[in-house]
Amino acid sequence: MIDKLVGVVNDALYTYILIVLLLICGLYFTVRTKFAPFRLFGQQIKSVTEKPTDGKSVSSFQALMVSTASRVGTGNIIGVSTAICLGGFGSVFWMWVIAVIGSATALIESTLAQIYKRRGDDGWHGGPAYYIETALHSRPLAVLFSVLLVITYGVGFNMLASYNLQSTFSSYGFYHSAYTPWIIGGVLALVVAYCLFGGGKRLVKVTGVLVPVMGIAYIGVALVIVLLNVNALPGIFSEIFRDAFDFQAIFGGFTGSCVMYGIKRGLFSNEAGVGSAPNASASADVSHPVKQGLVQILSVFLDTLLVCSATAFMCLCSGVEPTEALSGAPYVQKALQETLGLFGPIFITVAMVLFAFTTLLGNLYYVDQSLFFILGRKPGKVALRIYYILASLVIFLGAGLSAELLWGFADIAMGLMTIINIPVIIILGKYALRALGDFDRKVKEKKEMNFRAKDIGITEELDCWE
Repeated sequence: MIDKLVGVVNDALYTYILIVLLLICGLYFTVRTKFAPFRLFGQQIKSVTEKPTDGKSVSSFQALMVSTASRVGTGNIIGVSTAICLGGFGSVFWMWVIAVIGSATALIESTLAQIYKRRGDDGWHGGPAYYIETALHSRPLAVLFSVLLVITYGVGFNMLASYNLQSTFSSYGFYHSAYTPWIIGGVLALVVAYCLFGGGKRLVKVTGVLVPVMGIAYIGVALVIVLLNVNALPGIFSEIFRDAFDFQAIFGGFTGSCVMYGIKRGLFSNEAGVGSAPNASASADVSHPVKQGLVQILSVFLDTLLVCSATAFMCLCSGVEPTEALSGAPYVQKALQETLGLFGPIFITVAMVLFAFTTLLGNLYYVDQSLFFILGRKPGKVALRIYYILASLVIFLGAGLSAELLWGFADIAMGLMTIINIPVIIILGKYALRALGDFDRKVKEKKEMNFRAKDIGITEELDCWE
């Protein structure tokens, strides 16, 4: 009954509401920013290398790694596999569409997070809750968003990441469905607890090291597999585009179509418009708020256009037919084994362990930020320990639950966050667009890159940009 209820709510969200919201918002900001994700690519690269003025605060690169840690995770492997097996080849195209359109949305929401950030004892804090409270003067809506973020990332996504990690071991002989998931979940929970008890700075440091190493290794192996099967590429591209525009099949069963799965898994993967990445963006110490917005565009591109595409092509190049029975980790493992032999499943297991681990840390960083906002201060030592224990327990429980239920729950929670965040950034987007105009002008005139909030019509008292 719970599975059916989750399915009905999911279908309503993604069939009638989110698709319209995402497309309208993405297209609107792509045009209003004068196609900034593409015309300012050089500035994106420059911005990510900027160092904090005091040499100690969170840098643009570190903030990028935290948001990328959450974005680039099990969804890039298991999510892509699920989309292809259940939605077809065309799902890959619609994931690309959501990333390209969503990149402008990511620019706006992260720029707003920078403008409205607040100073805390341990650095800068910000995100949708802060710009909702400060600019829209709605504390209840801001708290509701924060609660949804805690449920989405602290519960839904972390349980799902734990399940996805343990599922990659199902092809090994030692795996027993009755107890192996719980053992793996227990080990994972203990390792995450160790990082949690080290505080937010340890989370930033760990993700800053693991994410680049993990990403480069994964892209490298995918590239080798594609080159070994390069003759299959023309046929794969043809099948992706043919399936993506097979409107008779799409409208004949929309909830199970490539469009639906592409949007669901694309949104789950790149999170543009969801309102999660701005929490990491606000922590960076930069000379202009637009710079961190540009950095977040890179995160969306890295996640979907690079990592998700890598998974899709190394699976599709293998020649293994995607079927509903293979959905998830089995399809990826079988595809890699077809090309790389026994090394394939072992590599994907190692990749899943790293992807899931960094996802968990990135998600819990967001939860930390939300709890700080709800309470108005950092929780006391006792409260923090209780939270860390509960967060670890959730990870342990997720390893042994139903995959379908976890995917459904995570999709609903993420959808509700998006329903709040997108209308808000459309209302407040004028300030981010004015800030972008200020940035463009200073780049063109080669002026010093500074920023004052009052120059773009902001009258509220801020902790920064005065």
